[in-house]
Parts: sequence; structure tokens; C-alpha cells
Amino acid sequence: MLRLVSLKLGRLYRYVKLAVLGSLAAALVLNTHSLLASLQRNELSERRFLQLNKCPACWGTSWCRKFLNGQLRLESWGRLRLFDFFNVKNVYFARYGEPREGSRRVVLKRLGSAQELADIDTKICRRATGRGRCDLLQALHATEFASLNGDVRLLTPDAVEGWSDLVHCPSQRLLDRLVRRYAETKDSGSFLLRNLKDSERMQLLITLAFNPEPLVLQSFPSDEGWPFAKYLGACGRMVAVNYVGEELWSYFNAPWEKRVDLAWQLMEIAEQLTNNDFEFALYLLDVSFDNFAVGPRDGKVIIVDAENVLVADKRFIRQNKPENWDVWYESKFDDCDKEACLSFSKEILCARVTVDHNYYAICQNLLSRHATWRGTSGGLLHDPPAEIAKDGRLEALLDECANPKKRYGRFQAAKELREYLAQLSNNVR
Repeated sequence: MLRLVSLKLGRLYRYVKLAVLGSLAAALVLNTHSLLASLQRNELSERRFLQLNKCPACWGTSWCRKFLNGQLRLESWGRLRLFDFFNVKNVYFARYGEPREGSRRVVLKRLGSAQELADIDTKICRRATGRGRCDLLQALHATEFASLNGDVRLLTPDAVEGWSDLVHCPSQRLLDRLVRRYAETKDSGSFLLRNLKDSERMQLLITLAFNPEPLVLQSFPSDEGWPFAKYLGACGRMVAVNYVGEELWSYFNAPWEKRVDLAWQLMEIAEQLTNNDFEFALYLLDVSFDNFAVGPRDGKVIIVDAENVLVADKRFIRQNKPENWDVWYESKFDDCDKEACLSFSKEILCARVTVDHNYYAICQNLLSRHATWRGTSGGLLHDPPAEIAKDGRLEALLDECANPKKRYGRFQAAKELREYLAQLSNNVR
């Protein structure tokens, strides 16, 4: 009986699969003319595709000349709107060309799904008129995005606190940094909000409220050594960032020596974001194999999804001294049955100077045996060589880093793990 059921299910699966493939083939045949047309034209030079008409309810306009002049072109299948159904995250690969420099690959992001972008318009309309649909540009002037007008000198914590992870607990020092480094203005370098044009100010605030990833990349730029993709510019609701390389996931079964080097880099990133000379702690609230990429030439690990980054100002915490501010905080291990689980309290991350969250996130979700992703387990450091496995030190450090048994054990384990991985990496080079 069980075999009969399994055979029927297998046949049903094949029929469904054939039906889906048949539907796609039919769609391709019926839309051949429009498909050929879409391959020939450059949608990245079209204002409607860029949603430039939504501005200033958009991400910026600094790269509009490059887009509209046809300097960017979508790659291969990215030109076919038929496949947008599978591109839920609205991430595209394109070629960007300068007349004297040739072309290079870039990544384009709408910073949200089609539904999430539609929700932005709905929220703006509801805030302004109480209705879900309205004249978006008119409605903007009745929202908090317009209330911070040219008469307002500074962007202050009480105005934007809690708008997004980036400003869940902002200090004035952080907000001054965001304004001073805002790249969607020709007059960058000033921390005075009133020095921005009305449209630039609203673009900054809308980006801060709905997806602050561009502001993270601008405020903590790769040019200064931060482990984020390089921000290039925006046009309408399309942001361009530098293409880094293949996702970390593609290295899951790479040679052992390569995986050791990548693991060491990941722990170094956790350390840099936690402890740095600027006294800003950048906590990664979403850690998975898809959020990191590896440079093909230098092998450098870079964060390519920075939407969910909480920034805590350690200097501000020391000055204000909230309750237990100087007590070391240990993140709680989360043994859930889903992929990329993390357990954290934003309030505690905002109120403690010494926090092990980044070590915990990297160890649990990427490196240790607890890491699960796309049906795999064992983490990036799975199946070590026999001598490493027999020694047992690596497994012990990974376990203590992910799920510590001693008080403050993760802090010590993370330090020793970084040193041990550095030693292993040097030995295999």
C-alpha cells in the first residue's frame, strides 16, 4: 500500500513538473515577439522601470545620468520580465561601462520585493490621508518625512529612533555621521540636515525608514576597510553596488584550506564589527550564507546584505550608563528547527558595551555543526581532515562559541578560535 502511494505521488510530481515546464514553454512561444523586444531594448534607461516618477519617495538620483544615458545594461536573462516571478528579492546583475575604462559587473537592488515596494506607497498614503491610495508626491508633504524641513538644523534621535534596525537606538554622533556621509547629495560632508535640499532630505529619511542598507554602506564604506560591498549610487528605486563575487554558499564544499581561510575571515569580521576604534558596534541581525560573498581574485569575504544591521554607540552607552551597561552580555543559544536562527534582544544590544552577539551569529549560523542551510548541516567547517578531527580542539572551540557551557565562554572561545583558524590557515598556505 505504501509503495502504491509513493508511486502515485511520484507520478503526480512528474505530471506537475511537466505541466510547469509546458506552461513556461507555451509562454515563451506566445511571447516570443515581446521577449525579443525586451532583449533588444535597455530598460535601465527607462524612467518607468527605475520608478523615477516616485521620487523623492525613492532612494536617490546620483546615478540617474549613468542609467538614462545607457551606461548600464542588464545581463542576459535579467532582461526578460518573464523571470521576475523567480526574482523575489528584485536583485539584478548588470554591466556598467565607462567610455575609457571598459565595462564591469555591478549589482542592482530595488531594496524590496514588488509587494514591499507597493506597501511603501500605501504606508505613505495612509500616514498622510488615511487612505491606501493617493497622489504619492502630494501625500509626502503631509508626512514626517517632510516635517523635518529646511528649518531643522540636525537629525536628532527623538525624530527617527526605532524607524529601522540601523537607528533602533541612535546617538547624535551616529546620525551626524549618516547625514555627513550621505552620498545622494552633491554637497556631502556636512552634518547639518538643513544643508540638504528638500528632495534629498526626504530621500534620506525614506531610505532610513524602509531599508537603510544604502546608508550602512555609505556610513561605513569599504574604502575605509569596513567589510561591506561598495555603494555606487542610485536612480529612483534602484541602487547600484559593486559586484563582489560568488555567494559564500558556493564555497560550502570548497577544499578544506579555502574553507579554513574563509572561516578565519568571518571571525575577523565579527571582531571588527564588535570592537573598533570608532566605538560603534555593528550587530548583524540576519546572518546566512547568502549574506556574504567572496572576491574571486583576492578571496576576501564581504557582507553583501546589510539591511538588518543594528548600530550601538559604545561611547554613548558609557556616557549614559544604563542599567548593567558594563556587565558582559552573553547571547542565548537558539536551537530552533529553522535555518539561520538567531536569538537576540535589541534593547540589550543597545545598552551594553561588551556583547558577544556577532561571534554567536557567525559560529551558530555559518561555522559550527549547528549551522543548517538549504538542507545541509555541519557548517562551513564540516568534514575536517582526520588529524584535525582527532585532535578535537576545533570542534570544542566551535561548540563553545555557538553554545557555551561556561560563563563568558563564548568570548574566550571566539578569541581562541580566531587564533587557531589563523594558525591553520597559515599552515595550509
